Amino acid sequence: MEKILEPAREIDVIHSTDVLVVGSGPGGLSAALAAARAGVSVTLVERFGCFGGNITVVGVEGMHWYRHEATVESEGIAREFEEAAKSAGAAVPESQSLSYEIDSEGFKLVADQMVQQAGIHAMLHRSFVAPIMDGDSIQGIITESKAGREAIMAKYVIDATGDADVAHRAGAPCVKPPKEDLMAASVMFHVAGVDKPRFIDGVKADPQTYADWGGGGEWNIETTGKEDEMFSPFLHKPFAQAIKAGMIPPHLNTIAGTWGAAHDTGELTYMNLIHMAQCDGTDPDDLTKYEIEGRRQAMLAIEALRAYTPGCENIRLRNFGMSLGIRDTRKVTTNYVMTEHDVRHQGRFDDSIGIFPEFIDGYGVLILPTTGRYFEIPYRNLLPGKVKNLLVSGRATGGEKIAHAATRNMACCAVIGQGAGVAAAVAVKSKVALDAVDMTRVHAELERQGSRVH
Repeated sequence: MEKILEPAREIDVIHSTDVLVVGSGPGGLSAALAAARAGVSVTLVERFGCFGGNITVVGVEGMHWYRHEATVESEGIAREFEEAAKSAGAAVPESQSLSYEIDSEGFKLVADQMVQQAGIHAMLHRSFVAPIMDGDSIQGIITESKAGREAIMAKYVIDATGDADVAHRAGAPCVKPPKEDLMAASVMFHVAGVDKPRFIDGVKADPQTYADWGGGGEWNIETTGKEDEMFSPFLHKPFAQAIKAGMIPPHLNTIAGTWGAAHDTGELTYMNLIHMAQCDGTDPDDLTKYEIEGRRQAMLAIEALRAYTPGCENIRLRNFGMSLGIRDTRKVTTNYVMTEHDVRHQGRFDDSIGIFPEFIDGYGVLILPTTGRYFEIPYRNLLPGKVKNLLVSGRATGGEKIAHAATRNMACCAVIGQGAGVAAAVAVKSKVALDAVDMTRVHAELERQGSRVH
């Protein structure tokens, strides 16, 4: 490969902070809020023009769709996102659970207010470029924007990029499965023009369950059995009919999935129907290819819904998510790597920074938390190998395959983020290294913030 030599340059240090959070998805926004509420200065860097990540940028509105009557919740900021959206009129009841679907557009405003009220220094429209290192210690980051390259210094950095961009470039060991083993990428979209009464009548006339997820395409799943008879807003038959009619090519039998909420205004939101395998979310060429392909497939899905779903005869596209939804890329080799046994069998840890219901969704496994079971997440799972002054938050924390199918979920990312933010704040106040924080103080602050630790 031909190379060029980039000339050395001086970069202005434009800002310094106690805690720097890179990425504002559920794992980053929660970390920033938690650290600020614990009383330290916090800066939040985000490459897009809004906070919220998967919620606002991708359009994944079902943050707590796993919730049922016996579910033991994490509480804390993970729950606060939903409650704040409800209070702002930016949430509606979700179709398959005892939760609310968060409106992706409305949550942009909710997140703005949360960030401002917490006194966080917000830096939108800046992309992370490189870490600033002193030996094996991260000292800050370099960003790129319309202002050019800028340096931001920090006592501690939290990598909430989702893809471990900061940790990877700082030299922390990471793993990334081969393309064929990555979870599928998605394009989320919403439609308008639905005749809600006719649509709901059609759903009631042919109710789908989680057992129906085994009806073809990529939906051949392992459950515990208790999920099999539960209602699911699953759409598969219209697309099978469209394939039979020649409307959709036969190889696109992966077009199927769930809808989130049917609105009185005629909107059908959180259409999670497009799933594309072998997309590497760290490869911009793949991202380009699958963004375009995902939108093409979404329009085929809309055409099939018009033809074969009652109440959808006059639907039209309302909007796509702003970016492709990526579930799975790099994972940092942290001081403790979550195991399949941990998430399936209620792992418990003295250094827990939060709990998450026994909810596993991915790699052909679906287990819903209907019996009160939950696992804990240890602080060691946030500490990367080989790099000091850095914590990892969100779906890039270390985890075996099935463990990742649990911890990658947005509400769990928010739990991890709150733990990361509090731990970083305690380290700042105690003037100790991140691996030396007093967990008693961390637990006390998490409980003060309303989070459940054990």
